[in-house]
Amino acid sequence: MKLKSLLLRYYPPGIMLEYEKSGQLKTKCIDLLDLDPSTDVSALVEEIQKAEPLITASRSDQVKLLIQRLQNKLGQHSNHKFYLFKVLRAHILPLTNVALNKSGSCFITGSYDRTCKLWDTASGEELHTLEGHRNVVYAIAFNNPYGDKIATGSFDKTCKLWSVETGKCYHTFRGHTAEIVCLSFNPQSTLVATGSMDTTAKLWDIQSGEEVFTLTGHSAEIISLSFNTSGNRIITGSFDHTVTVWDADTGRKVYTLIGHCAEISSALFNWDCSLILTGSMDKTCKLWDAVNGKCVATLTGHDDEILDSCFDYTGKLIATASADGTARIFSAATRKCITKLEGHEGEISKISFNPQGNRLLTGSSDKTARIWDAQTGQCLQVLEGHLDEIFSCAFNYKGDIIITGSKDNTCRIWR
Repeated sequence: MKLKSLLLRYYPPGIMLEYEKSGQLKTKCIDLLDLDPSTDVSALVEEIQKAEPLITASRSDQVKLLIQRLQNKLGQHSNHKFYLFKVLRAHILPLTNVALNKSGSCFITGSYDRTCKLWDTASGEELHTLEGHRNVVYAIAFNNPYGDKIATGSFDKTCKLWSVETGKCYHTFRGHTAEIVCLSFNPQSTLVATGSMDTTAKLWDIQSGEEVFTLTGHSAEIISLSFNTSGNRIITGSFDHTVTVWDADTGRKVYTLIGHCAEISSALFNWDCSLILTGSMDKTCKLWDAVNGKCVATLTGHDDEILDSCFDYTGKLIATASADGTARIFSAATRKCITKLEGHEGEISKISFNPQGNRLLTGSSDKTARIWDAQTGQCLQVLEGHLDEIFSCAFNYKGDIIITGSKDNTCRIWR
């Protein structure tokens, strides 16, 4: 076995090892969930070396440097005030989605105008228009952390893979019989998964452009889809009220999570892949044991549909966003509500933690995005200016850039 490279992931918190085993490139995650600004890095590296034979003495300095950089990131618990940096009139027709690359140096927008556009964040200039779809471009993603490819999923039933550098289309993935509404790259960036209104998900090989597997079993459209951190599991959430976990290496069903009594709005793994979080239109979120597929908790308290939910990057906190206009933060350990985020005057459709885990970002139909203290639930800042509802908002990995997308056809960059 030969260690090829070490990849630092600021998000989620850990180091990714890439190594060669009998000619095949493999990856392995070492989580650093308990790392904080006061951790003794030398002692931690010694511990890691004991547990991980891939990290030899000659590599330990490199590992130490990576962990120190990660520790510095965590130390930047900023009281950063965000200011409007740019307003981009991105498309003539409404936007569907926005997504940032890892560093936040560029971002993409999808639109009803059948294109995806790639933008330079610093200048606000358009770098490429990705043209070729014959209907709405609905789902878009970078292959983070690499960021050299973009996938677009369209109502024309196809997914396209593009080069970030040139804007050229590598492949068009054909096979779905209805609109593609969600997609995701695996962490190794060897596969892209697409979820469709045709009730199936498909896995596609990025190199060859061929279909690898079709995941069949849902009885209604798949609207949420994500990989776990190691890339060997994929999770699909459907309007049939169920969530299914699949083996990404074989395409077979591992188990189905049954318990929600309305459509699923979100489904995802925590960083160490031990828990699954699902949100539903039935006003609850559920936590499931990722090993056996059993429900371990139901998170209640919202008065209306759950529209989005997420873990922080350590998996210690869970945030939920609802059509009732509030968000809540729960402890993953106790499953109790820690704090309630109140202040929005309309439904909250998006919620996410910054990578440091001390801030939450919400986007609402009240035309504002808000930044909250994740411990106290206090609203720290209201990002105002959009003229219509915000349906998309995101931090970059460093947590110092925010992008918001609105039905007013503009994107705003805040920094």
